[in-house]
Amino acid sequence: MGIFKDKGVVYKPVSYVDLGPHSHDVYISPKVKAPRMAGFLVTIFAWFLESRIFGPILLYILKKDNLIHRLVSFADLEESPVFVPLHPDEGLEEQQIKCIESDLSPPEQVQKATECLQFSEYMVKNRKFSFYRWTIMDYSKAYTSGRITPRLVADQFVAAVRESSKPEFQMSFFIDYNIEDILKQATESTLRYEQGQALSVLDGVPIAIKDEIDCLPYPTTGGTKWLHKVRQCTDDACCVKRLRLCGALLVGKTNMHELGAGTSGINPHYGATRNPYDRTKVAGGSSSGSAAVVSSGLCPAALGVDGGGSVRMPAALCGVVGLKPTFGRVPHSGVLPLNWTVGMVGILAGTVEDAFIVYAAISDQSRTHQPTTVSIVEVTVPEIEVMRLAHYLTIGSECSNAIACHLEKLDMAELGGDARVALSVYGAFNSREYLNAQKIRNRQMQFHKNIFAKADVIVTPTTGVTAYTLYDDALKTGELDYINGAALVRYQISGNFLGLPAVTVPVGYDKLGLPIGLQFIGRPWSEATLIHIAFAMQALCISDYKKPQVFYDLFNQD
Repeated sequence: MGIFKDKGVVYKPVSYVDLGPHSHDVYISPKVKAPRMAGFLVTIFAWFLESRIFGPILLYILKKDNLIHRLVSFADLEESPVFVPLHPDEGLEEQQIKCIESDLSPPEQVQKATECLQFSEYMVKNRKFSFYRWTIMDYSKAYTSGRITPRLVADQFVAAVRESSKPEFQMSFFIDYNIEDILKQATESTLRYEQGQALSVLDGVPIAIKDEIDCLPYPTTGGTKWLHKVRQCTDDACCVKRLRLCGALLVGKTNMHELGAGTSGINPHYGATRNPYDRTKVAGGSSSGSAAVVSSGLCPAALGVDGGGSVRMPAALCGVVGLKPTFGRVPHSGVLPLNWTVGMVGILAGTVEDAFIVYAAISDQSRTHQPTTVSIVEVTVPEIEVMRLAHYLTIGSECSNAIACHLEKLDMAELGGDARVALSVYGAFNSREYLNAQKIRNRQMQFHKNIFAKADVIVTPTTGVTAYTLYDDALKTGELDYINGAALVRYQISGNFLGLPAVTVPVGYDKLGLPIGLQFIGRPWSEATLIHIAFAMQALCISDYKKPQVFYDLFNQD
């Protein structure tokens, strides 16, 4: 395709780029040129892309029209590539932060975290709520007092999941859940409480796991119908092991966008996860099920994996908290290696406090937080659209490489239409494009390091749009809606591409009553500061939180 070579952008060296509020850098809206497709059109488009005759031509046009060629493929950059966004731990001095010992067990880390939450309970005491989700501490106190038992909660949970699967709901929260295993865990937890031997405040608390993370006794499908056949799940992921040590009630594998290769959460194999605030809207992807089970009250927290906003995006659309830690903060062993330099295990929770408790259980070298202060300055984050495209090229290349050995033997009919299209595009990226994307990663890491020399956090909307309509024509094939997709991920890319910690908090609703999230992006290893700022924002908004249309109260017996 050399004869079609486009002219690429020549980027100024990082030192010449103005990051101040009066920078001449113009924010470019996502230049997405692609019509929405679903149903038979997706299947036909996938066939053309897979064709040896038409495929290369179509892929060239797609990359050119969407500015990948101009901004990434043929760009001229002087920076060297950075392949993994690892940040040295430089002993960040956060204000009034309490560091804990690095050799504590997960239950001990959780205990330290709950001790630091006493001030938050004081701040919300006597506050009037229009709607309230039961928290991890609520579960723990109810179990300890004997008001309810983990076994009764498990029974309520199973009944609620069954109801959510009825034709009038079709919420598609889970890919798999095992009633026998759930009840066994709950019975064991109940016995521990009766004997006064609860392992931690997480003992008996329902927590769901995205089906991208190994969790026995379930296969790990990655949202596909075939991946678990070629990759066996033989052990729990490290993060799951840590939750088990704390006594968490692991209630099943949540639904997700197939291979994590989309933003809607529509899965043609296991159903489209619906938004609890309006079941005619998408839940967001790819951790769609994890966000929806928390939003609907089935679990106070769930694990997801965030490779391109895949925790924060559905959290924002479903009105819950989403926390993505710094790259390397949570061990990645036992997680499908679909996007290993941009993906991180993240947490979805009903409150910031619950996200913090789960974070304490699964993370390495946790810090706990106490009151702090923030500075406010205006900055310009340059080349946002360039970063989005470079991230897309990176995550696509990594996903394609991760499953390349299986694709030759795979019957493409086993893939959903939108996944087939995504894999065709991913496979079209070449080494020059990948290297240029990593050079852009270097630029952005330098930009953000300079910004964080002045600012504590970067504050943005979490998504560019709220939850959009889930159409029936997409249910069996998935859909191609790159315009909405680009708007959803626009503000979240730096967290993944640069390995930065980020958190989203619900702050309000649009005119249709759909949730809006506000995102805070922090310096590497600054989760403690982020969590405190998120809690302060939550304290301002929590009284006005609204109850989803689809909601289950596991405490109150009918």
